Amino acid sequence: MAGVKLLVKRVLKKCFHIGPEDVEDYRRRGVKIGKNVNMFSCDVDYGHGYLIEIGDNCTLTNATILTHDASTKMYLGYSKVGRVKIGNNVFIGQGSIILPGVSIGNNVIVGAGSVVKKDIPDDTVAAGNPAEPICPLDKYLEKNRKRMKESPVYDVYWENKTPVDIRRMQEELADGRIGYDL
Repeated sequence: MAGVKLLVKRVLKKCFHIGPEDVEDYRRRGVKIGKNVNMFSCDVDYGHGYLIEIGDNCTLTNATILTHDASTKMYLGYSKVGRVKIGNNVFIGQGSIILPGVSIGNNVIVGAGSVVKKDIPDDTVAAGNPAEPICPLDKYLEKNRKRMKESPVYDVYWENKTPVDIRRMQEELADGRIGYDL
């Protein structure tokens, strides 16, 4: 039974987080990955990993990074290829797609579901399809600091929440209200 539990735990971890062994596999394929990088269920271009660079302190959540575009292959016999560079201190939101030839600067937040087809400068929040700069990072953070003073803030990690914590969150976040969580 202990073996089954360990197997289930490994499968769940694999589904939700890329572990060190997977990061090492990316590195073997040539992907340059910095320190303190978290990648949750990401899809990284397998054939051209050597064209990808990810800086330090980055989090990617269910993102896709493409370094090739095969739309021309059938007609021209060649696929387009381009490097992808992601700077330091970058958060890439759930389901975003990073297209070939893109550079994302340092201190950037890319909103969930964005399609990044052109460069994003340092210290920027960008979102959309195609992704466009929305505001400077410092203004976004200041806006959220102010909101935290008026909104519920939860100091318990999600895996440690009790049924009471969960009920409280459900009640306090009713009707579209937004709070903040660890």
